[in-house]
Amino acid sequence: MKNKTIWSNRFKNKMSLSFQKIGSSINIDKRLYEQDITASIVHTQMLMKQKIIKKEDGNKIINGLKKIKIQIEKGSFNFKEKFEDIHLNIEKALFQIAGPSAGYLHTARSRNDQVVTDFKLWIKEASKEILKDISFLMKNIIKKAEKNIDTVMPGFTHLKNAQPISFAHYLLSYYEMLKRDKKRFENNLELLDECPLGSAALSGTSYKIDRTYTAKKLGFKKPTDNSIDSVSDRDFAIDFLYASAVCAMHLSRLAEDFIIYNSDAFNLISFKDSMLSGSSIMPQKKNPDPAELIRGKVGINYGKLNAILTIMKGLPMSYFKDMQDDKELVFDGYDTLKDTLTMSTELINSVNAKKSNMLSMANQGYTTATDFADYLVKHKDLSFRESYAISAKLVDYAEKSKKLLSELNLAEIRKFHKDLDKSVLKVFDVKNSMNMKKSHGGTSVISVKSMIKKYKKEIK
Repeated sequence: MKNKTIWSNRFKNKMSLSFQKIGSSINIDKRLYEQDITASIVHTQMLMKQKIIKKEDGNKIINGLKKIKIQIEKGSFNFKEKFEDIHLNIEKALFQIAGPSAGYLHTARSRNDQVVTDFKLWIKEASKEILKDISFLMKNIIKKAEKNIDTVMPGFTHLKNAQPISFAHYLLSYYEMLKRDKKRFENNLELLDECPLGSAALSGTSYKIDRTYTAKKLGFKKPTDNSIDSVSDRDFAIDFLYASAVCAMHLSRLAEDFIIYNSDAFNLISFKDSMLSGSSIMPQKKNPDPAELIRGKVGINYGKLNAILTIMKGLPMSYFKDMQDDKELVFDGYDTLKDTLTMSTELINSVNAKKSNMLSMANQGYTTATDFADYLVKHKDLSFRESYAISAKLVDYAEKSKKLLSELNLAEIRKFHKDLDKSVLKVFDVKNSMNMKKSHGGTSVISVKSMIKKYKKEIK
C-alpha cells in the first residue's frame, strides 16, 4: 500500500496522468507542513486521552510525526506528486516510520476537516505576521511625520491646490488607513477562532472525541458548531484576501501620491538613490520604480480576492475539489502584501520633503481664500455664503492682477470690504492658515503634535 493512494482498492484503473498533474497540490500546500503535523499530533493526543487508540500506537504516531517535521526542515523529505497533497505525503511517510500504528492517525477525521484546520492555523500565523509589518510601517510613518510637523505643503483636492496643510498631517492620514487595516486583520482573527477538527467529512463522527480539548490545544477559542459549514467554510480565506486587497490599495495610493510629488512637475519630495532606478537610454533619469511596483502589486491582491470569490460563488454546501486552489491564492496574496509592506516602509524612510518647494506651491492657487471668508464670518458678522462671494471676488482680482493673495495690500483688499484693518493681512499667510486649523484631527501644529502623542501610545 505504501506506493498506492489511500483509496486505490476502490478503483480498477490508475489515475490519468493529466488528472494526477492538475489534481496534485503538493507543490503548493507543502507550505502547510508545520500546521498539518501540529494538528495531527494534537488529534492523536485527543484520541489517546479518549482511549479511542492505544497509547503505544499514539506515541509511535507522535514520535514519527516529529521525525518527519525534522526531515522537512532539514530539506531531506521526499515530497511525491503522486500522493497529491501535504496530508497524504506525511501520512505515507508516517507508515514507513511508525509501521501499522500510522493507520490509527486518521481515526475520527477526514481530509476535509484536516485541511481546513491546517489552513486556519496558517492564516492565523500569516495574519499576525502582516499585523507586525503594518505596525512597523505605522511607526516609521510617525517618525517621518515628527520631522515634518512644521513643514507646510499644499493640500490637494482634484489634484488642484486647495488649502495649506502640514506634511506631517498628510503622512498621518496613511497612518489612519493602516490602523483600519490592522483592525480588519484583527477582526478576521476573531472570526476564524473556531476549530473545525472533528467535523470529519461533513457529518461529524460516531467516535467519542473531545473537540473542545482539540480546539484549546490548537489555540482556538472553541470548536465549530456545524460540521457541514465547518468543511465548506472559506470565509476566513476570503476575509484574509479582502483585508490584504484593501491594505494593498492604501499602499498603492501612498505610492501614487509619492510618484506625483516626486515628478518634475510637482517637485515636492525626493528619494534616496537606494529607492530609485535609472534608464537604459537616458543617463539623467532617476525613476521611482519601487513606488511604481507598490502601485502595481495591488492588482495581484485584487486578482486573488476576485478568484476565490468566483470559486466559492456557485458551490453547494460541503466540500468540493474546487476549493483546492484556495491555498495558492492566499499564499500568493500574503507574499505579495508582505513584500509590498516591506517596500513601503523603505519608501517612507527614503522620502525627503523639499520644504521650500512645498512652501512655494502652498502659496500658489489662492489656498487661503477660505481663510479670508472665515475671517469675515468671525469678525464682520457676515454669513459664510456672503463671505464666500466676497472672497471669490478677491481671488478674481488677484488672478487678473497676477498677484498672490499674500501680495495684496490693505487698500486692495478694502475694495471688497471697507471695514477691514491690517490684522486681515495675517489671514493670507499659509503657515498661519495651517495653524488656525485647531479642530480635533486638524492640520495645526498643536493638533498634529497631539495626534502623534496619541499614536505613539497606541502603537507600542
